[in-house]
Amino acid sequence: MPLVKTWQLIAASAVAGLVLSAATVSVTGPWDSGQRKAERDRAASWSRMGGVDHGSGRLPEAAPSAPGVLSGLAAALQAEKQAGNPLGEQAGRQPGTGTGTGTGTGEGTGSGTGSDALAEALRPLLADPALGSLRSASVIDTATGRVLYEAKPREPMTPASTVKIATATAVLAALGPEHRFRTTVTPGAAPGQIILVGGGDPSLTARKKPPAGSGGSLVALAADTAQALKAAGTDSVSLGYDDSLYTGPARHPIGLNPNVAPLSALTADEGRLNDSLSGPADRSEDPSGDTARAFADLLADRGIKVTGAPAKARAAADAEPLATTLSTPLGGLVERMLTNSDNDIAEALARQSALASGQPGSFEGAGKAVAATLASLGVDTTGARFADGSGLDRSDKVSAGLLTALLAKAADPQRPELRPVLTGLPVAGFSGTLRGRNSGGSPAAGLVRAKTGTLSGVNALAGTVVAPSGRLLAFAFLAANTPGPEGAEKALDKLAAAVAGTR
Repeated sequence: MPLVKTWQLIAASAVAGLVLSAATVSVTGPWDSGQRKAERDRAASWSRMGGVDHGSGRLPEAAPSAPGVLSGLAAALQAEKQAGNPLGEQAGRQPGTGTGTGTGTGEGTGSGTGSDALAEALRPLLADPALGSLRSASVIDTATGRVLYEAKPREPMTPASTVKIATATAVLAALGPEHRFRTTVTPGAAPGQIILVGGGDPSLTARKKPPAGSGGSLVALAADTAQALKAAGTDSVSLGYDDSLYTGPARHPIGLNPNVAPLSALTADEGRLNDSLSGPADRSEDPSGDTARAFADLLADRGIKVTGAPAKARAAADAEPLATTLSTPLGGLVERMLTNSDNDIAEALARQSALASGQPGSFEGAGKAVAATLASLGVDTTGARFADGSGLDRSDKVSAGLLTALLAKAADPQRPELRPVLTGLPVAGFSGTLRGRNSGGSPAAGLVRAKTGTLSGVNALAGTVVAPSGRLLAFAFLAANTPGPEGAEKALDKLAAAVAGTR
C-alpha cells in the first residue's frame, strides 16, 4: 500500500476545511467587508467592550444587500481589468467635474454605456413638482468615475442628513475604522478624589443591561474602579468629572430639540431620558452631570461611598487611569449613525475629526476639519460648508457631485478604511430610515443602500446600488423648497428605483 505523502494530507485537510466552511457560511448568513456581520455582532454583544448596535432594540442583523455592494464592486473592478483599464484610472469624467449643464428641472447630461436609457428614465422623474423648485442630481460608476447622469451636480444645496456621509468619510479617514474612544477614571489632585474623564464616546451607556453591541459601559467602568479602589484599601472617595475635551457651545444652533442632546464629551445613552435607542426623545439638559451622578450611584452599589455631589474637575494630563472602558470601534459607530441617522453620534464624530486634525472640539473646529480632510482625499469641495456634523443646521451646503464622489471614495479598493460608509447605509425596504421605503415589489428593495435627508422643505437621498449590469453605481438627489415630505420622498424613491432598474 503506497504511503500518503505529507502534502497530500495537507491538501485533503484544506479541501475538507473549505467545504465545511462553505457549508457553515451558507447556513449562517451573509458576509460584509470580509467578516460575517451576524457573527461579529453576536460576539460583540457578549462583550462589554464594543460592537455594532443599530438601535432597533433587537439583536443586530446583517443587512440583506451587504454582499451585493461588495460583489458589485468586485465585478466592476474585474471588468475594468479585462478592459485594460488599471485601477485608479478613470474611463470618464471624474465625479463632480462635469459641465453641470442640467437646469435643475429634470434636464441633465449623461455619458457612457447605458447612460442614454438612464437619462430618459430620470429626466421626467426629476421634473416631478413634488421635488420643489430646485433639484440636483448625480449618478456615477464608482469603479471608473464615469458620469452617467447629472443635473446641476455642483450646485451647493442644504443636504439635511445626507451630510452624515461627509461626516463619516472625514472621521474614518482621520482615525480609521478600528479606533475606539476611551472613558477613564483617574486619581484626582485632592486626597481621596477620583475623576471620571469623558473621551467623547457616543456609545457610552449607563444601562445595567446594555443593548446588544453597545460600546463603553459605565457599569463595567464602575466595577473595575471599585475593584481598583478596594485593592488599594479605599472605600470612600469624592468624585469629580472632566468633560473638557469639547469646547464651544454645547447646544446645537437649532436649540433645545428632541433630535439631539447638548454636546458633551461625557454623555451616557445620548442623554436620553427614556429607554429609547434611537429617534427623537426628551434629553438631559446636563448630560455630563447626569452621567457623573449615575456613576456615583454605580460605585455605591459596589461598596464605594461617594462623599458629596460630583463636581467638575480637571484630570492631570499624565494621570494613570484606574479603569477604562472603550467605545464601539469607529466603523461600528459610523454604521449605526448612518443606519439610524443618529444625530448625537454624528456630532460626536465631527468633533473627533476636529481633535484628530488639531482643531478645537467645537462646531467651528469640526467644520474646518471635515472640509480639510475631504479636500485631502482629492474630492472637489467647492461651495461646501459644514456647519454641523448631523445635517440639522440649514447652513450646511454640499453638492450632489460631492456626495457621489465621497461614495466612490468609500468604494475605492485603495481606501478600505472608508468601507463602513457603504455598509452602514440603510437598505431599501429592510433597515433603518429606509425600512418602509422602496419596499415590497420595488426594483430597489434590498438593492438600494442610501442615506436619507429630511428638513422642512428639504429632501435628499444619496447612496449606492448594484445595477443589472453588475456595476456599483453611486447616486445623489437633492431637492429644495419641496411642498411636503411625503410626496418628495416618493419622488426620490422613484429616482433611486430607476437607477436600480435601468440597464
